[in-house]
Amino acid sequence: MDMRSSRCDLLTLRFLTLFYVTFLLKPFSRIQIILQHLNMSKTTDSAAEVLLEKRGCAGVITMNRPKALNALNLSMIRQIYPQLKTWEKDPETFLIIIKGTGGKAFCAGGDIRAITDAGKVGDRLAQDFFREEYILNNAVGTCQKPYVALIDGITMGGGVGLSVHGHFRVATEKTLFAMPETAIGLFPDVGGGYFLPRLSGKIGYYLALTGFRLKGRDLQKAGIATHFVESEKLPALEEDLIALKSPSKENVADVLNSYHMKCKIDQEKQFVLDEHMDKINSLFSANTMEEIIQNLKQDGSPFALKQLETINKMSPTSLKMTLRQLREGASMNLQDVLTMEYRLSQACMSGHDFYEGVRAVLIDKDQVPKWKPATLEEVTDEFVDNCFKSLGNSDLKL
Repeated sequence: MDMRSSRCDLLTLRFLTLFYVTFLLKPFSRIQIILQHLNMSKTTDSAAEVLLEKRGCAGVITMNRPKALNALNLSMIRQIYPQLKTWEKDPETFLIIIKGTGGKAFCAGGDIRAITDAGKVGDRLAQDFFREEYILNNAVGTCQKPYVALIDGITMGGGVGLSVHGHFRVATEKTLFAMPETAIGLFPDVGGGYFLPRLSGKIGYYLALTGFRLKGRDLQKAGIATHFVESEKLPALEEDLIALKSPSKENVADVLNSYHMKCKIDQEKQFVLDEHMDKINSLFSANTMEEIIQNLKQDGSPFALKQLETINKMSPTSLKMTLRQLREGASMNLQDVLTMEYRLSQACMSGHDFYEGVRAVLIDKDQVPKWKPATLEEVTDEFVDNCFKSLGNSDLKL
């Protein structure tokens, strides 16, 4: 790859981070981060995008784009997938560990800007990225070896797909999780239709429709993480894991459990959504978005009105698509969910709202997307049905 293409790739990746920090930080902090990523155009990153190492009994995957919050691009997917399958078959590899570098993020998501540019001109990347990302998500979900994701820092979108389907997900006090895709005319993909409706009550529906952020120990309390460990203990945890001799899944679990039990951070803290769970379970149990909106209006509590305000900013098309995605995904296996989500991804690529959402949040940054259709009532059942239809020979095959 020549210098110009390397710089172009860096520019592409930093746009992704601008979307996610919108949901994470106070305005002044946002400006600092945005300026930092703008300055990336003046540097070149000579390090490999992803590091793949055999260490002791483990295969270790390290996403190595710290300045881009370890954003996932197609070349990274094409390196991770074959190595994961190789290690899965290797009799000398007993577990797989995946992590990110830089201390800020596990993986902040997929390469949104590159997908946007490709979709606008009909480039194959708009198909290849989603297809190959979902194939990788399925490989994580079906991996026969214990799979340990150290989700330290920002974990969103594509980062969720690389972790949540695996056997073990280790959160820390620095972990920040969200699926804010409805804000840019997308939907919570990477198998969101599988894991979100399987969370307790209607938490998954709430997270999917509002983009609400979970932090630290709350990921474990919500069922997204399996363990909670201090961030500074992760290097020692990793060393203990790779030092195991021919470990079974139970041996790996024992090590993780020992670190989890010793962690005292926020041990007595109440789950952030505890006091709202009754409302979430009732208000978000409706069959249609129109009914959810009506429920929130009728409830009228400060919590309900805050959710109403948030949802009213999201793409109406994305909201309807997402609610149906989760309702159908609740009774599907992971493979069928990913096939469904690939169809939805291509519907978004051929629609309006994804490009408008990226424009408003990432490019012009006016935060005022002009959705088409502009209201839930204008998004017809027929239109939504078409988004879920088979793509025939172009369907995702797993």
